[in-house]
Amino acid sequence: MYTFKKEERLCNKKLIDELFHNGSSFLCYPFKASWMLVSDSQQVPVKIVLAVSKKRFKKAVDRNLIKRRMREAYRLHKQQYLYDQLNSTDKQIVLSLGYIGKEIAPFDFTQKKMLKLFAQLCAEIGK
Repeated sequence: MYTFKKEERLCNKKLIDELFHNGSSFLCYPFKASWMLVSDSQQVPVKIVLAVSKKRFKKAVDRNLIKRRMREAYRLHKQQYLYDQLNSTDKQIVLSLGYIGKEIAPFDFTQKKMLKLFAQLCAEIGK
């Protein structure tokens, strides 16, 4: 339940390109979320890719720290706030989370904003 397995990661380049060309997006500072409904059946309700800009954070150590914090916040709350909602409506999505903040945020801030992003994403999907 609180895992983040390989099946949940979005690795398909064609699907990623399609997501950025045809998907919907919104901002929830410090994240930019792009999402798209998927018609073919997946093993999991959400496939996700996490990104941090190399232009904004030059050091790989900093980018990796931010991605670790994003991944952990996602992993802890995805079941309760995202998967349950999608399973009840029988929808599957692909999701991209980009970090657009200017400085490295502490984990509690990242976690709070991730919950806000889940709420906003569920509202967008429900439309």
